[in-house]
Amino acid sequence: MKLWTRTPRTMLVVAAFMSAAAQAQTTAASAARTYPTKPVRVLVGAPAGSGSDVITRIAAQKLAERWGQSVVVDNRAGAVGAIALELGAQAAPDGYTLLVVSGQNITAMLLNLIKVDIPKAFTPVAQMVSLPYVLVVTPTLPVSSVKELIAYAKAKPLVYASSGTGSAVHLGMELFKAMAGVDMTHVPYKGSGQSMIDLMSGRVQLAITNSLTATPLVKSGKLRGLAVTTPRRSPAFPQLPTISEAGVPGYALDSWYGLLAPAGTPQAIVLALNRDVTDVVNAPETKEKLAASGAQATAPHTPAEFRQALAQETERWRKFLSSANLKLD
Repeated sequence: MKLWTRTPRTMLVVAAFMSAAAQAQTTAASAARTYPTKPVRVLVGAPAGSGSDVITRIAAQKLAERWGQSVVVDNRAGAVGAIALELGAQAAPDGYTLLVVSGQNITAMLLNLIKVDIPKAFTPVAQMVSLPYVLVVTPTLPVSSVKELIAYAKAKPLVYASSGTGSAVHLGMELFKAMAGVDMTHVPYKGSGQSMIDLMSGRVQLAITNSLTATPLVKSGKLRGLAVTTPRRSPAFPQLPTISEAGVPGYALDSWYGLLAPAGTPQAIVLALNRDVTDVVNAPETKEKLAASGAQATAPHTPAEFRQALAQETERWRKFLSSANLKLD
């Protein structure tokens, strides 16, 4: 076997390569220092007023103030986030098009409801917030606890709503059914807005929805909250137990929203974005606004740590789906 040796020619090639790499790093670092120099678009795969939209607009306002540039929230609802994902994957990797990601996108990918391979198409930037889901029922349903709901569901047929087939709330309810030993019919909607309208009217009897949507409806009495889905109680709903402590031990479901950039976005820009996004969501004023709806700003972390969290979330749902006898309506 002939060993590689350093000839004058190879040394020149290596030197040229190293010089080009150093110049590229310098250019990227310089771009990060001046970024952004024009408006930034943030794609949201849900309609205005949805949980991801509300969180994104809170962060976008603070980022615009910090940068002195417009941050445009571009709602591209439909197809379990596929429309926004495809647009984001095709965008230039320059930091001027970002995408909001949630657990719903992960589950849709695993169920082959979207064509985009999220880990390959995007670079993780930062998780913005986490928040509980709330198990809610129509006020006319004669139950006031999780145990009463389970007993009722075993005696009479119930219909639950979700914001779409393959969404996190759909799978969260399927997980609830499996762990509680009950059967219920699933009715998917194209978002949480219409599903909550039908739930308030009694056309469907129950649902899991994020705390941003649930807070005003539960406080006004338009829906009845039974429990939160997180492992620990939520400060936004101190009167509600967790589903785990209320009758389904071990049940847990978290809601979260984060930012992705197209794959190939310079690392220097990704790091700058991570710093700025983390700073604005952890600012005292922002944290107070988020807490009012049960959301909690994610503590400072690196893009690599967010990537690892996404991988763990993906694996958790992959294991559940491999063992669940799930019917896609």
